Order: sequence, then C-alpha cells, then structure tokens
Amino acid sequence: MNNNSDSLEFDYVVVGAGSAGCVLANRLSADGKSSVLLLEAGPKDTNIWIHVPLGYGKLFKEKTVNWMYQTEPEPELHGRQVFQPRGKVLGGSSSINGLLYVRGQHEDYDRWRQRGNAGWGYDDVLPYFKRAEDQQRGANNYHGTGGPLPVSDWRHHDALSEAFVKAAAEVGIPTNPDFNGAKQEGAGFFQTTTRRGRRASSAFSYLRPAMKRGNLHVETSALAQRIVFEGRRARAVEFKQEGRVRTARARREILVSSGAYNSPQLLQLSGVGPAELLKKHGIEIVLDQPGVGNDLQDHLQVRLITRCLQRVTLNDVVNHPLRRIWAGAHYAALRRGPLTIAAGTSGAFFKTDPRLATPDIQIHFIPFSTDKMGENLHTFSGFTASVCQLRPESRGSLRIRSADPSVPPEIRINYLSTETDRRAFIDGLRILRKILAAPALKAYCAGEVEPGPKTVSDEDLLDFCRRTGSTVYHPTSTCRMGNDALAVVDQRLKVRGIEGLRVVDASIMPDLMSGNTNAPTIMIAEKASDMILEDAR
Repeated sequence: MNNNSDSLEFDYVVVGAGSAGCVLANRLSADGKSSVLLLEAGPKDTNIWIHVPLGYGKLFKEKTVNWMYQTEPEPELHGRQVFQPRGKVLGGSSSINGLLYVRGQHEDYDRWRQRGNAGWGYDDVLPYFKRAEDQQRGANNYHGTGGPLPVSDWRHHDALSEAFVKAAAEVGIPTNPDFNGAKQEGAGFFQTTTRRGRRASSAFSYLRPAMKRGNLHVETSALAQRIVFEGRRARAVEFKQEGRVRTARARREILVSSGAYNSPQLLQLSGVGPAELLKKHGIEIVLDQPGVGNDLQDHLQVRLITRCLQRVTLNDVVNHPLRRIWAGAHYAALRRGPLTIAAGTSGAFFKTDPRLATPDIQIHFIPFSTDKMGENLHTFSGFTASVCQLRPESRGSLRIRSADPSVPPEIRINYLSTETDRRAFIDGLRILRKILAAPALKAYCAGEVEPGPKTVSDEDLLDFCRRTGSTVYHPTSTCRMGNDALAVVDQRLKVRGIEGLRVVDASIMPDLMSGNTNAPTIMIAEKASDMILEDAR
C-alpha cells in the first residue's frame, strides 16, 4: 500500500492474515465497495519452503515466519516447556502447518449447538465447509467444488502408509476412504490443502485472488498494539510498522483474527480482559471480562517410533545423497514424490472404550522418524505413528506478561491434568501397538525404538507420555463463544459488552473439536463473513 500517512480509515479492519483473516479479507472485499484493511505482523509468504508440502519441517523453528512461543513449565509433563510454533506470515499457521484437511466429527458441532450456540450445529456449518472447498474427488452430500480452498489426495504411492491402513483393518478398525464424510471413525489416507503438489495456504487460496481489488489493502510487518475504544465502541487499531505507530480507523467493524494466542493477547492489551491482570500491567480497563484468555485447549501427541526392515522411509531418502537429489528433481519436475509428504500420510480414528459415542483418539502415521519435529531425521530406517487424544478435558489459560505488545504471552495448557486424559493416552498407545504388530506390517517392523518393548505398565506408558508428549498445534477456545458469564463472544462472534468488535478464528471454538483445526477455522471465517455482511445491511 502506498498510503504513508499515519492515520488511515476503512470500513473493516482485520487484524491477522491467517487461516481466518485471509478468508474475511476476500469475502468482505468481494463487492468492490467495502474498503478492507488486512494487518499482518509477519512478512509476505515468499519463503520457498512455505510452498513445498514437506517444508513444514524447515519452518518449524524459522523465526522469520514463526512466533515460536513456549508454554510455561507444564506440571504434568515433568515441568517441561512445550514449544508452540504459530505462523507469523501471510497465511498465518496455514503457511507453516502440516496441511491436513480434517473437519472433526458431526457431533462436535451438534455439541456446540446443544450448549446454546444456535446456528453452529453440523447441518448449519456443513454448507460453509462445502462453499470453501474445491474437492479433487468432486462434489457430493459432504463436499463442494469450485471454492477457493483446494482439497487433494496425496500425490505419492507409499506402500508403508498403505500397510498401516491394512494393519488397522486386521485389528478391527474399518477402512474409511473419507474422514470428512458420513462418519470419521476408521483408518485411511488424509487429504491435504494442496494443489498439484504445492501448499494451498489461506493466503494462496483466498488472499492472492483478491489482491488486485482496489478496495483491499494489505499491510505486512504491522504488529497490532491495541484497539482504541470510544466508551465501549471499538473505533480503531493502532499498529507498529517500521518503528512508527500508525492508526487505522474502522467505519463499521474491527475483526480480530490473530489466533488462539494473539487474539486474547490483543484484547487484554486493549483493556478487555480480567480486571486484576489489566491493573497489574497498568492497562486502563474498558471491560472487565475474566473469560478472555480462559479455557485454552490443545491436542497433545505422543509418538511411537519403529525401526523399519526395508529402506522405504523418508529417512533413507534424506540420508542417501543420490536419492535426496532424485527426490528434489522429481518434485521440481512433477510436483510428486517424498517432498509432498504432509504431517500424516495415513491415519486412524478409533475409540479407546466401546461405550464412547465417537472416536476419542486420532493416529497420524508418517513414513519417517526423528527425535523432535523440526530436527534431523534418524540415520536408521524408521517411521512414526502418534497418538492424539481428540477431546481433552484439560483446560489452560493465556495471560499477557506485559503491556508491551512485543512481549510473548504466558501460555499454560495444563496437558494431562485429568484422569480421563491420562487414561486415553495409555489405552490409545496400547491399541496403536496392536496395529503395529498386525500381519500387514510384519514385513516392515524391525522393532519399537521409542519407548521400546520394556515400557509395558500403565505407569511406564504414562511416564513416557509425560517425558515426550508434545503439541499437535491446535490451540483453541481462549475467546470462547457462548451465553454464560465467561463467554467472550456471542453466536454472531461479537465481543459481548462491546460494540463494533468481533473475534473470528479458532479462539472462538466453544471447545476443541475432534480433528485438525485449520479446516474448521476457515469454515468459521466463511460463516462469519456472511453474518458481518448481513449485519451491515
């Protein structure tokens, strides 16, 4: 944008160009009339690794495009701090995530509706999933075509990932060709947000096609400092860019889409949050709202590592100079091969207890192994299968540490803080081991490396979870939607008690849904854009 003045005015100001913000920027500017400013703290999405699916491993600790947060020491994880990568770039976390397209269970959204969130049941949100989607397999009752977001099958044949699906069937977990169809339960292959072997972030899918519109303005390297209020009406956003503070006034609304960490942080910095916290940091109170930053939830994962009998894993490609060169050339020429691997190739959803109504565990299977995500792959042939508990009971919080917007917030997730959560991991690991011991994987399994065959008892398995468990990068619910006193936004995502301000991102989820959060966040923004445009009439 060429406008260098310190004061700007638009109909809508969107804070955060991530999975949700890019959707809002596209939909709200589509009429050619409403002026929209999109603010992004990070840079443009020019890093080459953003666009290569396997590049997420390179971006895991790339501070130019990643907030690289850490939790506080986690009491139930032996006091370990858990690394929390979040996207700081056009596209937000959809530019650095593992690309999996998983909507969750029908029952997740029906649960939201049953808790008083009218308009958010599965039948209400399905049209928005379909509107967003350009499904490679074509349209049906559950899927759409012609939308901005490409959803594709994996462009690489991998016998090991196929063997996992067959092994799951051998232990009674049915094969499911579509985790986002009639039901989620079963084993199969994940679909990804890619087009022809390249990442399709929300910046690629939604923002890029809208950039040529004269009524949409995008500012990068623009860190929001605070929302400016007149009484209890949000009027403007102050942001810092190249060392100077600028102000963008909103004629209609300010839309905060900064994610489950940065959205509550910005509200607290702006005087909307727990009064005691705001007083402590010398922030003038606009609204004492103790729910802002509460109810933080995230998916924990615990990874089993298996040594492979055959040299068919990504470890073997990466550790062999000629095979590595071949993989690069194959990708460059055809956009196929190992560089198209997402954060899960095949996987499964199952119940640890038959009395449960729906699966409580998700397995991500990937044909490579490493000590920690983002680090070098093992020198031996190996693969990984991880257990993720889908609906944790554990709740945490996000709190500002300072009135300075550049200071990272205090993140407490409290993983494994309930008996239900601990039990789910113990039982989930046991079921995963049964899959890995099934006949279909016999030709590949040379033995478990982590935690190893001596880890058998409940106590030892739980200790393994505490020592090694890490995030699956799905924080939600810190600006929760609802009707109770601690709910931050109402069913139209308006901040309760405030005018002219909405939150639109994963932070509004009433609770964590049973799957990966990118697709639901895009759905939320699609639905929100309709509500915003309706309310402007």
